[in-house]
This record gives sequence, structure tokens and C-alpha cells, in this order.
Amino acid sequence: VQLQASGGGLVQPGGSLRLSCAASGFTFDDYAIGWFRQAPGKEREWISLVTSSGDTRYNVNVKGRFSISRDNAKKTVFLEMNGLKPEDTALYYCAASRVSVVPPQLEYEYDFWGQGTLVTVSS
Repeated sequence: VQLQASGGGLVQPGGSLRLSCAASGFTFDDYAIGWFRQAPGKEREWISLVTSSGDTRYNVNVKGRFSISRDNAKKTVFLEMNGLKPEDTALYYCAASRVSVVPPQLEYEYDFWGQGTLVTVSS
């Protein structure tokens, strides 16, 4: 099982980045994929998810700026991030969850985790 997050980098405030999460080793279509982030000195927080059926959810802190999507044929989830702010600076992780009754927003609901990709928003 592998989740490979990529696409992070240095961007100026107001800029955009597109993160990717490529999956392998499990039945991708059956899993919700979530994105979490952890800023320096802070706890990891959930920011967005897409369920196996394509429903999406967003943390209020990113709603309207971030957009999540999935491509089941490529076994990849994308997180489009626009209007980036310095407070979006963090290590971004993707994770996979079999929880299906309620869209999973808690870390313990996730079975597999990627290694993280660093996003730095700074002028």
C-alpha cells in the first residue's frame, strides 16, 4: 500500500498550487481520500475529503479556496489550492479511509497515510 503526495513548494501569498495523491496497493475506488495538514508547532488538522462516491467536504478554513477531486482511472486525488495565505504553510498529507457511513474527518478513521508534501506560502 502506498500513497504518494506531491506538488508542494514555495508560493507567494495569493498564489496557487495543485497537490496530487497517487495511490497503489489497495482498491482505490472503495476508499475516501482525505487531506490533512500540520503546521509547525500545531496539531495535524483535517482540511478536505472526497468520498468513494465523489462527495466532497471542506474545513471552514479552506472552503471556497480549495477544491478536491478524484480520478479513479488514475488512482489519484487532486487538491487545487487557490488564494493561498501564509497560514496555509504546512506539511500536507493525504490518507485513505474505508469509513463510509459518515464522511471521515478524524485521523483514526484513516487506514493508510502518505509521507507528506511541504507547502510554504511566503513573500
